[in-house]
Parts: sequence; structure tokens; C-alpha cells
Amino acid sequence: MLAGRHVVLAVSGGVAAYKAAYLARRLLEVGAEVRTVMTDASRQFLGPQTLAAITGSAPVLGLFDQEEVSPHTTLGQWADVIVVAPATAATMSRLATGLSVDAISATVLASRCPVVVAPAMHTEMWEHPATARNVATLIGDGCVIAGPATGALAGGDEGLGRMLDPDEILEIVAGAISPGAMYGWKILVSAGGTREAIDPVRYIGNRSSGKMGNAIALAAAEAGAQVTLVTTVAAPAHRNIDEVQVESAQDMADAVWKAAPQVDAAVLAAAVADFRPADPAVGKLRRAEGLPQVHLEPTPDILAGVAAMVDRPYLVGFAAEVGSLEVAIEKAQRKGVDLLVANDVARTGSGFGTDTNEVTLITPDGATEAWELLSKAEVGTRLIAEIVRRHQPAGER
Repeated sequence: MLAGRHVVLAVSGGVAAYKAAYLARRLLEVGAEVRTVMTDASRQFLGPQTLAAITGSAPVLGLFDQEEVSPHTTLGQWADVIVVAPATAATMSRLATGLSVDAISATVLASRCPVVVAPAMHTEMWEHPATARNVATLIGDGCVIAGPATGALAGGDEGLGRMLDPDEILEIVAGAISPGAMYGWKILVSAGGTREAIDPVRYIGNRSSGKMGNAIALAAAEAGAQVTLVTTVAAPAHRNIDEVQVESAQDMADAVWKAAPQVDAAVLAAAVADFRPADPAVGKLRRAEGLPQVHLEPTPDILAGVAAMVDRPYLVGFAAEVGSLEVAIEKAQRKGVDLLVANDVARTGSGFGTDTNEVTLITPDGATEAWELLSKAEVGTRLIAEIVRRHQPAGER
């Protein structure tokens, strides 16, 4: 996968810099061409001559003391992938803000290739809110965050923050440089619970957090798809996700039906209200005015609307049930979906707002496949893999 590819290995100043020498060797062993760049701090832990001897090319050590007129742009344009290993908290901060004050941050800023960032720092630094913000920004910019792991740290400490082993980083680099399983796909995902206005203050809603839909959207984006996420909650940061904010069932129906004809697959994970007030009050309803009468009417059936389209996408629906999933099996047959994902929201760890889910896949013929309790991120990743396995876009069949 990496044979003949151009890899820039960027080494920042942490004790884990010694692992960069082995990573450089492993990259060469799988056929990659490797050039290196180092911060001043990294030279306190690893000698430049070590990397020069391994790669056959002297590291870039600064922006102004090189033979190249513009070493960072030369490296950035040459690279097929940049690997920052180790990535200290300071280096990640510079990468996240675009502060190109050293050779590593300038090289990343001057490139258009995938960037793999392998953090290495003490647990307290990794868990600090500033680092969390920087990680979120880097993910949103399309960087792949490799690790960290739990293990021995500098000074005899133990905890989360250890740089991944070079062989693990090597696998992640290979994955980052190859197109994802959904590269070239366009995916529509809906997420969150809708709000149906009773008056300007109150609404009919549900307990949906949007976590499952967000996990699916992020998994599709990381698999290379261009994702349209129609949502009532904040969307995850990723350069492949286009967020469409909505509130009511009608808003979501309009947005989903507009986007659906242009996508290869639609995963409608949102918890859409089945009913809405037929005549919401213009002003705030007040207790002193007596008990109001709220008359309900059905909301648009978004799933059925997509299923009825002439050139509809591969369609995945969701069903939140309580107790038996027999109703969900009937729904899979009646709704015209290609796949239905059902869960019992009354089960521990499988309800609204949790970080885990226990789902069952149902096909229109009534066949079921139950998955064990997984994190919603894992459910999203496995579901995307299932969609790829079961369906290919029209141009690739």
C-alpha cells in the first residue's frame, strides 16, 4: 500500500521521539520513500544524523538554514502523506491554529495530502480542554488522530498519552493514504429529535440526543463519503460533512427530500415526531387563561417519502421500539426500506442519550441480525461497512 509513496515523517520534541527512528525504518521496509522534518525541541531527544542515516536524506531542521529556498513548500508538495510522530501538545496546538512558526507546522500548512497525527504527552496534558479543542479542530480539518495509548510515560508515570507503537502507526498511515471504502459516495444522514411547536415557548419532542446519527455521519465521512447531515443537534466536525440544521418534522422532510435524489444512500436515524399541534399558538399560552386544547395532526412520513421516489437511494431506516421488535419487522416490510436498524430503547445502554446501542438489522424479507452492545461509534462504523457490502452506487455496479 505504501510502496513508492512519499512519506514526510515530522518529529516533535517529546521522549517518544526515539520511536520515530524505528517508524522511519518500518516505512522504508514497506517500500515508502521517507523524508523527515524536526523541531528544535526534538533534537534534544533524537539526533538528526540518526534519521539521516536511516532515510538517506538529511532532516529539515528549520525554515531559514536549508539549501532549499522554501523547504516547507517543497516537502508539502512532495508528500503523499505527512506523519507527525510524536505530536506534542504544543505541536498539535500550532497545527490546529495554523501557526506556522516551525518547519513542521509550516510543512503541514503547505500541503494538501492526508495528515496523521500521533499524540504523545502526559495524561493531564492530553485531557486538558485546550488539547481536546485542538483535537476536535484537527479532526474537522481532516487529520487522522492515531492514539494515544495507555502505558508508561516519561518520568515513570503511567496513563493515557503514550504514543502508539510504530507498527500500529504504520497501519494507520496505510489506511489514511488509500481511498476509503465509501470514497466517491454521497450519503444522506438524518439525526436528532424534531421539535413541534405548541407555542413560541413550548414544543412536543422526544429524548433523542442525535448521537447515533452523528456517529453514522462521522463513520461515513471517515470512510471517504461526502455526507449531508440533516440534523436538529450540533454536527461532528469533519471536512466531508455538510450540516443542514432543521427543527421540525416538516423542516427535516423538506431538507431530506431535497437531498435524497442526489445521494447514493440515505440513513434516516433521526427520531421524528409522529404528531404535531395542528394550530400552534402565535403567543405564549398562559396558565391564567385556563387549560389549552392542543389538537394534533400527523407529521410527514419522511422515510415513506424517500422510499416512494422513482430514483431513490439505498435506504436505511431506524426504529426505536420498547420491548418486542416484532413491530419493527413489520415496519421493514411495510416501509419499503432496504435495511431497518431497530433497537429497544428500554434496554440498559440502548436508550436515548447513551453512548452505546444494541441494534438488530432487519431486511424486508424479515431476516434479522442482532448485534451485541457496542459503542455508537462502533455501530456507526459497522453499519457503514454493511451498507458498502450490501450496495454499490449505480455507476459502480
